[in-house]
This record gives sequence, C-alpha cells and structure tokens, in this order.
Amino acid sequence: MQINEFPKDLPPKYYHDYFGYVLEFVRKMYESILNENELAFLNNYNSLSEDAQCLFIRFSNRSKSFFRVNNLKYSEITDISAALNELHEREFIQALCELHEDRFEEVMNLFTKPEHLAFTKILEPEIMPSKSIRKADLIRWLLHEYEFDAICEIIQETEPIVKVSFEAEVMMMKFLFFGNRYADMTEFVVRDLGHVRFQSFDEEHLAIQFDTRKDVDDTLMISLMKETFDVLKNAVPPEEIFDWFMNWQTGVSGNLSKKALPSYHLFILRVSAWLERKKMFSQALTIYQLTNDAPARERRVRLLYNLGEIEEALALCEEIAESPQNADERYFSQDFHEKIVNKKKRAVKRTTQALKDASSIDIPISYRFRVERGAIEYYQELGSEAVFSENEPWRSLFGLLFWDIIYDTNVKAIHNPLQRVPSDFFLPDFYFKRSKQLLARMQDADSREAISNIVERTFQEKFGMTNVLVSWYPDMLETVLRLISLLTPEQIHAVMLEIAYNLRENTRGFPDLLVWDENEYSFIEIKSPTDHLSSRQLHWLHFFANHDIKSRVVRVKWIKEE
Repeated sequence: MQINEFPKDLPPKYYHDYFGYVLEFVRKMYESILNENELAFLNNYNSLSEDAQCLFIRFSNRSKSFFRVNNLKYSEITDISAALNELHEREFIQALCELHEDRFEEVMNLFTKPEHLAFTKILEPEIMPSKSIRKADLIRWLLHEYEFDAICEIIQETEPIVKVSFEAEVMMMKFLFFGNRYADMTEFVVRDLGHVRFQSFDEEHLAIQFDTRKDVDDTLMISLMKETFDVLKNAVPPEEIFDWFMNWQTGVSGNLSKKALPSYHLFILRVSAWLERKKMFSQALTIYQLTNDAPARERRVRLLYNLGEIEEALALCEEIAESPQNADERYFSQDFHEKIVNKKKRAVKRTTQALKDASSIDIPISYRFRVERGAIEYYQELGSEAVFSENEPWRSLFGLLFWDIIYDTNVKAIHNPLQRVPSDFFLPDFYFKRSKQLLARMQDADSREAISNIVERTFQEKFGMTNVLVSWYPDMLETVLRLISLLTPEQIHAVMLEIAYNLRENTRGFPDLLVWDENEYSFIEIKSPTDHLSSRQLHWLHFFANHDIKSRVVRVKWIKEE
C-alpha cells in the first residue's frame, strides 16, 4: 500500500498525524545533532497551515520530485490552489525553472507519449517522429535535439510543474526515526489497520540510535551508496563500477564512524560478490580484502587459488581454521586445506561424506517436489508421529522464551515505537549485552514444566504480535511444546545459547523433521537424490550429537507408484 492511498477506517488526514509525529519525535530525540537547515525546516513546517502541510506531505511521500499541478486531486485538502500558493511563497515547492535542467528527464517522464509528440509538433512542425517510437526513445531524442529552455517554455505553457523542496531534510527526518532507508510511513498504516501488532514500548525508555552527527552522516552515506550501486550496476560496465567504488572507499576508509562499519562491510561484500559474478576476479579479490566478515575470507581463498596464488590461499585457509566465524568457514577451511595439500581436484567435502554415509528410505516419486511431506507420510505409515521442525519451531522457542529480553529497552537497542527488530539483533552485541539476563532466564527455566509455562504464558500474552523470530503459523505452539517435552532442560539451554551467540547464522540449518513415537524420537534432515547438505545443517547435526540430541540424515530414493 502506498501512503498516498486512503486506507479504510483511517481518518482522511491520517498521514498528517503520522508525519507530524515523526517530526516531533526526531526533534525530541535528536535536536542536539540536527543542522541549521534541518532545524529551520522543522520550524517553518510548523508555521504552515494544515492544508499546506498536508499537500507538502503528499509530495514528500511520493518517490518522485516533480508534479503536474493539474493532476493534483486530494479531497481532504479544502483548497489545493491556496495550499500551492502558500507552499510556493514559503519555498516548500519551486516552479519549474532553469535550476532543474540537470533533472529535466524526470520532468519529461511526467507526460505521456502523445503529449511528447504534441510538444514535437510545436517545436518542429515539419519533423515528426514515427508514432511507433517508444516513449523512452522519444524523450531521449527530444532532450538531444532541443534546448532545455525551448522544451521548458512549451511545458510551462501547457500546465504548471512544481518540484518539492526540503527533500534532504525530509529524508533525514525519516532516517533518524526509522534508523534505515527501507522502512517508511506505511508502518503506521499497517499498525493502525491492525495488519501488524507491534510490541509496545514506553517512549520515555527508547534510546537514540545515533550518538553523534558523524554516526548519522556516515550510516546514511553508506545506505545511499548502496542505492547508487544498485542503479549503476545496470547502467555502466563492471570496470567503471570497480573504479567508482575504489575511489569512494579510498576517501572514507579509516575515517568511518564505528556505528557505520557493519553497513560498510556488508556493502563491501555486495560489491565484491557482484564483480566476482561478472568474472572480474582480481578486482573482486581487491575489494574482498577490505573486510574479514564472512564470507569474504572464503571467497578470497577461492580466488587466490584460481589465480595461482597457492601459498597465500593455504595460509588464509589456516587462518580461517584457527578462528572460524561460522560453520561455512569452519568446514570450508578444513575441506579446502585438504584439497590444496593433497592436490586433489575433487576432494570429498565433509558435507558430501555425511550425505554418503546416511541411510535411505523409499518415497513415491509423486512427492519429488514435496520431499519432506513424502517423508512425513512415510514415517506416519510406520506408526510414528512426524512434523516439520526446520528452523521455525526453534526460532519460535527462542522468541517466546526470551521475548522480554529481546525487546528490553534497557539494552538501548530499541529506538522507535514501530521497531520490529532490535538494532543489535544480528551483531555480536546481542549476546554480550544480554548474557546475564539470558543465563538468569535459563536458571528459572530449570525444568520442562518451567520452560513450557514461560512459553505458553508468552504465547497467550503476545499472540499475533510481531517478533522477528516468532511466526504465528497453525500448530506452532504445539510443535514448540513437543520439542520441550522430548529434550532435557540442559539440551534446550545448550541450543538456545548457541542461537544467542550468533542469531544471523544460528537461526537456520535445523533438521527438516521431528519424528517420534512412545519409545524414541529423532530430528531428521531429509535429502532428495539431487539435494546437498549445507555446512550449517552439518553444524547442527554435530552440535546435536555432542549434546545427545538424537538426529540423523536420511536420503530419499524415488520409487514408481504402482
């Protein structure tokens, strides 16, 4: 849903309330780091009439900057003409002029192809492009053949065009409120329509996300650079992307705020992976070397090996083996080290060997696109119970058991009332900031009964509320309680702690199925003949084995149905 649409059951000027709330929230939380222009914007906005504010918000909530005045239709605004005049007088909008020459293609895109053909007829009656020409090609031709002033004059005679002002200031207000560039004002809409129930927070306990202006500027800069990259990669050759990125990072490297570093490292991984896919291996290696965040080191080993730098690849493999960041790095370093040392072109990976060693079951080939469902029915026919157990039940168990700890405002990771995920959720800080609380909770949850009570109580209190780990699917609670009933409290604690250490990595890779009867249970990773075992899945199988949690890999063999 776009913010400029009227949702049902919301007042006509719902967006005015939301925008005003955001501005007041930002002023309250961040006034000390706002610059002169941003403070002036806040003051000037507050002095506008309500209708003028509404029209400005309508403009600001759109993805474009230019608007055709004759197309403006907002029934909740009493006098659009008067609101336009006020916004123009107060410099909240600008009329189309020579200042906009470098963005004139945006203006041209406001008009239809027949309208562009009409402009052409006025400019040069004897030269008319074919009516079959594409609109984009027609725009490019007009911009190439005619001066800006000439086209602009014709457009202005056709109807007024205005550009919204204070775009940078509005962007900053939203960035400071949400803490990122992907959330937007529709979060208010989905909340007030009841589509999403947000965790409620006492606003007095919300923490600022950015301590300094440099924190804000650096984090926003990287977000904008990511957006620029997404545009450039479809418009210019990979060689130019590499030069563009290296020129930029040379200027910022070593000077970034600590707050911006996680985003910076993710950006490095995104650009280098793209260059690698474009077969620019040396350039990709150069950028991978700017970070040690996974999977940069693994990719560097592979690239070094393929580029003939064997000794360097081997040394990096050994470095990874000494301090792997995740299961992918741990098993990769072992497997690739053996490949290099033994000079085997096709060394058997540990994941492959585990799959080869697995037992197998026969499943009708009609389940080839529903292999887990086929396996469930196979075990049910043998008299066992079976349910899906991949990721979701474990994530839900963690989310329900530690709900209040995840969203504890005392940790200073909740920054606005619509926040779905704590800002430190995928960082090492998550565990370190909450370790005492997590361990204390597990001391309280010292029996199956105690764990079940906490989970069921949280389920009842929070049902339907958004939680990054909890999916409110049918039978979720029943499956979670089944996990609790089959494992010892010590085993549950071990799994929960392993998840807490690295939420980004350790909330995935769990076995597909839980199968049990009156006598025993097992978590089973089901693999079709064409499927592979991932490092993360092997990690959990080994972890379960080390904690006496019964699990195994089972391969599927297809059989034809009679």
